[in-house]
Amino acid sequence: MSDALRSDIKQAIIRSLRLPITAAEIADDVPLFGEGLGLDSIDVLELVLELERSFGVSITDEQTGARVLQSVHSIAAFIEANRKPA
Repeated sequence: MSDALRSDIKQAIIRSLRLPITAAEIADDVPLFGEGLGLDSIDVLELVLELERSFGVSITDEQTGARVLQSVHSIAAFIEANRKPA
């Protein structure tokens, strides 16, 4: 799993949610919801749209979203497994 991909994901999270932090402040395994970054259900919608735009992957249901949107690491694994060839 590439550092570049994880960095791109962190930038996408910050950009789509307008977070007042830097990519370096987001650990790869920090939970995105609850105690971690504290994202909520509105943030999920924004983030899913951003991932679709930026990485060409679709999160089509709640179960997939719950599994994928746990951390930067889980998002990166999903993108690597599901990205459509450019």
